[in-house]
Amino acid sequence: MSAQPAPAADGAATGPADPVLFEERLWPSAWIWTVAAGVSAAAILVFAPIDLLIGYVAAGVLAVILAVLLIASTPRLIVTARELQVGRARIERRYIGAVEAFRGEDATRQRGPELNGTAYLCIRGWIDPVVRIEITDEADLTPYWLTSTRRPAQLVAALAAPARS
Repeated sequence: MSAQPAPAADGAATGPADPVLFEERLWPSAWIWTVAAGVSAAAILVFAPIDLLIGYVAAGVLAVILAVLLIASTPRLIVTARELQVGRARIERRYIGAVEAFRGEDATRQRGPELNGTAYLCIRGWIDPVVRIEITDEADLTPYWLTSTRRPAQLVAALAAPARS
């Protein structure tokens, strides 16, 4: 009997045949959670003229909804020996060319004036560093992927590691 790779939560096969070299979730920053809490608390002010209890209930419901939306919309970056996943997009590593990390003003330029309109983006405004990943597949019209990451050096290093076919 041969060992089968264990299915991942998203249905992809992982295991010894395709080890994870890098993984990151782009969780919202503390200030995003603070804004969500403030928006939820504002429901109390909106509904207080009707009934204070309704305001508290609305604030609680809104807090739960915002938390679920923030958690559900948090993308993952995963680099394995064979594949790169950025959010919902996946590509075989053999189609990845140059990989470059940007911080500060350079990252702002990559997200703004130097951005190619056909690039795939996985950007989170609360994360400054970005990594630009060139796509070499001639059948793909996307010239590169641009993704936010809190660990740009580690992502670049993982993508620089030799890919397996």
